[in-house]
Amino acid sequence: MSFENELNGRDSNDDAETEHFFKIICAFQSYRKFSMSTINKRLNYLATMPEEQQNAFRNYTEMLNEVKRCIELNSRILRLISQDLGKMFENAQHKWERSMTELRNKMTSEDIDKVQITLKQFYRDWSREGAVERDQAYRPIIEAIEAYFPENACHREDVKVLVPGAGLGRLAFEIAMRGFTCQGNEFSFFMLFAANFVLNRCSGTYMHTVYPWVLQTDNNMTSTNQITGVTFPDCNPSDLFTKHGVSRYTMVAGDFLEVYDTESEWDCVATCFFIDCANNVYTFIEQIYKILKPGGIWVNLGPLQYHFSTSLSEDSLEPSYEVIKDIIRSIGFEMKKEETGIKTTYSQNPSSMLKHYYECVFFVCVKPSDINIDSQT
Repeated sequence: MSFENELNGRDSNDDAETEHFFKIICAFQSYRKFSMSTINKRLNYLATMPEEQQNAFRNYTEMLNEVKRCIELNSRILRLISQDLGKMFENAQHKWERSMTELRNKMTSEDIDKVQITLKQFYRDWSREGAVERDQAYRPIIEAIEAYFPENACHREDVKVLVPGAGLGRLAFEIAMRGFTCQGNEFSFFMLFAANFVLNRCSGTYMHTVYPWVLQTDNNMTSTNQITGVTFPDCNPSDLFTKHGVSRYTMVAGDFLEVYDTESEWDCVATCFFIDCANNVYTFIEQIYKILKPGGIWVNLGPLQYHFSTSLSEDSLEPSYEVIKDIIRSIGFEMKKEETGIKTTYSQNPSSMLKHYYECVFFVCVKPSDINIDSQT
């Protein structure tokens, strides 16, 4: 499927963007070294203990060695993901101009944490085990879109649906599978690289296994909880292209606010765990209103875990849902459906002793169809 690069609206040869692109490739390639070092540190600590204690920890030591095996297997998947990424964007010609050694030296634990988060997304979006989470978060959105655009009342291929914050692309994939023309938008290259791998390089089912929880050392009831693998994809991504053709589903890289600026272009915008990614949520809501056609709908499900609320370097506003509803109405939306308290999890180890869940809000808003398009600017 097509991946288009419009990251920040910059030319693909921009030095800063090129370095960022290859730095993330280096993060994927550095996962093994960083992860193994954390396990070896524990094994070295065990080696300093008295023999009696080492014997008591014998099963734990065996588990740590199994963790190393799982890390090795994860790193093989990451190497596959990072192969040929220079060809990922049809409109970009990325070149290995910078020293990869220099970029690897810039790796931080935060970079590796993002790689681990990406591995967990395979569980959420493309594994059989993650179906429960997808049902919680994606099903209400899909059902709302299908209800608003029933097959007997429209040609779904003419209905354009945008999914900002698409992650590994499963929600957009499911929407496209139902006959709609759908585009996913994602800012994170971590997610884009993995989405490209699933959608373009997995032509069957249950082809690969990852270990999403292998670095999750806390709250494990049994040792096997940490080293449990999931196999992906649970459906064949190429079925979409066989059924509907390659043009039905595209992915675009870039900042939502900068990439999508054309008025009245989309019939539907579907957001899932997205609006709280904004520094100023008003700008997201205003942009969604702008790009929707009159009569178009915005379908949203998610919490309000504002991504920049604890940042010392970023400005951020964190209004309550009550305030957000006022903003939605003030911009011009009509709220047609609303539910609160929808319990969902997010990339959560189902066997962990500690579980987090969100009580999400779900709503469907309509942009009035009787507005004067020329007066929107």
